[in-house]
Amino acid sequence: MANAPDVLAATDKIPEVVLASATGSRSMPVIGFGTAADKLQPHVLKTAVVEAIKLGYRHFDTASMYGSEQTLGEAIQEAFGLGLVASRDQVFVTSKLWITDAHPHLVVPALYKSLQKLQLEYLDLYLIHWPISAKPGTLVYPLNAEDLMPMDVKAVWAAMEECQRLGLTKSIGLSNFSTKKIENILSFATIPPSVNQKLRDFCKANGIIVTAFSPLGGIGSCWGSNHVFESKVLQEIAKERGKTIAQVCIRWVYQAGATLAVKSYNKERLKQNVNIFDWELSENDIEKIYQIPQRKMMLREDLVSTNGPSPYKSLEDLWDGEL
Repeated sequence: MANAPDVLAATDKIPEVVLASATGSRSMPVIGFGTAADKLQPHVLKTAVVEAIKLGYRHFDTASMYGSEQTLGEAIQEAFGLGLVASRDQVFVTSKLWITDAHPHLVVPALYKSLQKLQLEYLDLYLIHWPISAKPGTLVYPLNAEDLMPMDVKAVWAAMEECQRLGLTKSIGLSNFSTKKIENILSFATIPPSVNQKLRDFCKANGIIVTAFSPLGGIGSCWGSNHVFESKVLQEIAKERGKTIAQVCIRWVYQAGATLAVKSYNKERLKQNVNIFDWELSENDIEKIYQIPQRKMMLREDLVSTNGPSPYKSLEDLWDGEL
């Protein structure tokens, strides 16, 4: 069996991994519920989150850019009111700093705004969403290339560390950062990142937990594709195992030693997606999956500007060759 994350003793709940750099001994469920959507429908999301909590989900992934923080907060408060969750420490909430707030003096205020929307006193994990800054202001998408600018990484990370010291978040981390960019942060960080959404071997060697984003391919979203569910290899493994393709993918991520955030508004699929801990993929299954051609799903060409103020003149620059 491939190495799975070291987990805490668990009976009827999703296994957890310990975040090494967190305040106290904070642990994170290996499967989270993602809230990113092209067209957010608050009532649908709220219902799905409450249903997910009933099924045992305790980790919820949001971001200021997603526009889902307020709805997620309302759903969590409803869960508290219904007695589905006994206390705040039984829920793990991740949010992210958007690029317009990725300035040293705006990091703490941005987190306060997120907490207000979420109706929480603290986050469990706060991530820098992308390794770039933009002109401060309202959340605008698509981005204006003229508003992009280099991030003062050292100062922004210091502000992230201050968020943790103030107790506004239990841990801090990164999203969409290359190995080279993480190495740079590790060279000066007082509090190293607990999580990076993506990368594996490098993060494992440095005690950083990896969270897979859209591990099912983001089907139906502007950034996703049908490649995962159309894969003949995955279809065959799922048939042989008597599992869904989604279950095979989630189990593969788990056995690879990573955590993940998945999204579904369907009760049955929500249930299936966490029913992956009492069986395993064979070494042969895993090898077949590794042979599937890989590609980066979200390149973010809009963060690249050949002649504009963006620090990245090509996708190679943005990802440091990790395409």
